[in-house]
Amino acid sequence: MKKVLVVYYSRTGNTEKMAKMIAERLANKEITVDLKRVEETEIDSLLDYDGYIVGSPNYFGTMASEVKKFIDESVKYYRKIEGKLVAAFTSTGMIGGGGETACLDILKAFLIHGCICLGFTRLGHYGPVSIGKPDERVEREIDEMVNKYAEILKRM
Repeated sequence: MKKVLVVYYSRTGNTEKMAKMIAERLANKEITVDLKRVEETEIDSLLDYDGYIVGSPNYFGTMASEVKKFIDESVKYYRKIEGKLVAAFTSTGMIGGGGETACLDILKAFLIHGCICLGFTRLGHYGPVSIGKPDERVEREIDEMVNKYAEILKRM
């Protein structure tokens, strides 16, 4: 069975709600899921997974420093996590506030690792973006993301 790490940082709880939705839906797709806060995730566990879904609130158009620190520490496994499947998600305060760029920054970091990063045509192109608390639109986008992620992961 494929194994995925859903790792996130959340200060207000919005990104955490999204992470829980993602983990629950992945588990329903018969994928083993570990749901972890980024500050509680051991960088040495990266090799244990077939892929990662990374979430962060949008801070000034990019990921939170806690997520950036995790990614910076992942350099220890440069070229060792190549080919893993990665997706991103974020919560933000307003439309146009930088949510897409926060997802894009996460994906860019994993592209440098040689990971396979998902893009989307029927939701936020770089991953689901919640404006404040996740609503029905965000739930639909998460469903779409998880469906595509699971389909591709199972083919790998």
